[in-house]
Amino acid sequence: MQDRPLSGKIALVTGASRGIGRAVAQGFAQAGATVIAVARTEGALTELDDDLQLLGLPPLVLAPLDLANHDRIDEMAGLIAQRFGRLDIVVGAAASLGGLQPITHIDPAAFAKLVALNITANWRLLRAADPLLRQAEHGRAIFVTSTAARLAPAYWGPYAMTKAALETMVRTYAAEVGTLTNVRANLVDPGAVRTRMRAEAYPGENPASLPGPESVVPTFLSLASPECDTNGEIVAA
Repeated sequence: MQDRPLSGKIALVTGASRGIGRAVAQGFAQAGATVIAVARTEGALTELDDDLQLLGLPPLVLAPLDLANHDRIDEMAGLIAQRFGRLDIVVGAAASLGGLQPITHIDPAAFAKLVALNITANWRLLRAADPLLRQAEHGRAIFVTSTAARLAPAYWGPYAMTKAALETMVRTYAAEVGTLTNVRANLVDPGAVRTRMRAEAYPGENPASLPGPESVVPTFLSLASPECDTNGEIVAA
């Protein structure tokens, strides 16, 4: 149906308990996808599932998982392969800001933790999802980035560095699969959106002046569409 463009699709969304990840999980479910919602907090995932069922939508597949536990990502992919045999869409929305400070003041342990989530977890997710995306008729990988990756603003070093690495990873993967498969991989730069991370970065900003996370969902829906042939791009929401 036209109002359910993702009907029959299997979509995995990380960071699904709040912010952009939550909005995308809800938007994909409303578009007809079976959504595998991944986040650390099981209670928040259950609340999202309850909200969607109140709207008359089917239950989510809840996957409470700390993405920093990288081996669990492979285990999750194995379970998806057993249950569904493929993955049509993967959305990597989980990330951490890592605080704002001079680049020479970054605590090594804190930086390693940030790399484990913002870079390594996304690489492990893409690595684990790749065989499943290739089994889909039109596999789609979509990751969330930021202009900080390209602007390199002062005091944003940890976040900017990890997002720059993420962009390179996704664009490299896109180049590798673009001519050989039907898999397409892209990044979404959501801009200024009312999220907890935005509030952490700009504590003096009035959140009511910003659009909500749901405002970026149409961009994700477009990139998830079987008709979309965009590949290796950074798309502004």
